[in-house]
Amino acid sequence: MKEPLVPIPAGRVTLEGALELPATASGIVVFSHGSGSGRSSPRNQFVAAELRRAGLATLLLDLLTPEEDQDYETRFDIDLLTERLGEAVRFVRDRPRTRALPVGLFGASTGAASALRVAASMPDAIRAVVSRGGRPDLTGDPLLAKVRAPTLLIVGGHDYGVIEMNESARDALVHCEREVAIVPGATHLFGERGALEEVARLAAGWFVRHLASAPAREERSSPR
Repeated sequence: MKEPLVPIPAGRVTLEGALELPATASGIVVFSHGSGSGRSSPRNQFVAAELRRAGLATLLLDLLTPEEDQDYETRFDIDLLTERLGEAVRFVRDRPRTRALPVGLFGASTGAASALRVAASMPDAIRAVVSRGGRPDLTGDPLLAKVRAPTLLIVGGHDYGVIEMNESARDALVHCEREVAIVPGATHLFGERGALEEVARLAAGWFVRHLASAPAREERSSPR
């Protein structure tokens, strides 16, 4: 079921998110975009649509306001993006229709770092993480070691340099199930024929496996 944009309070600003829920959902995936991207990213929208086909709710949002997004440095402010993503997770865990759903995070490019930082700081809230062409190295090894959520790192086979960064991050994820999946022939944006479809297939399989088996949170009876 498609809903209009939802306002997400985040400190001194209000973010906009597109929340979509299938009739029956086994979990919800919150997206953390890379620098210069947002809820309108065609790549993230494609993946989100495939996740919904697999029975998962999705929340695509802009982590920065339009004004903030004009600032190049703000786009790479991982601390700020992590704080905003954490507010989005708290939003879905507090909303009546989504509060009982296990939460997963999908991070693209630099968004992978904020997703993993949130997973490290909210271990009881985050049940699974998927990174697409991510920069998990920006998370920092001490925080990677705190991640408990099963983590899938998807990288293009021709994304040289980033492959090695993801393999190093995998080795630093010492307290969770983790895996690097390499899509043959794909570059950083997975624009090659069939590459993004493979990303969506891998992500859906990971989230369904780990969110569908996660215990649902008990619904609170008191209205908010």
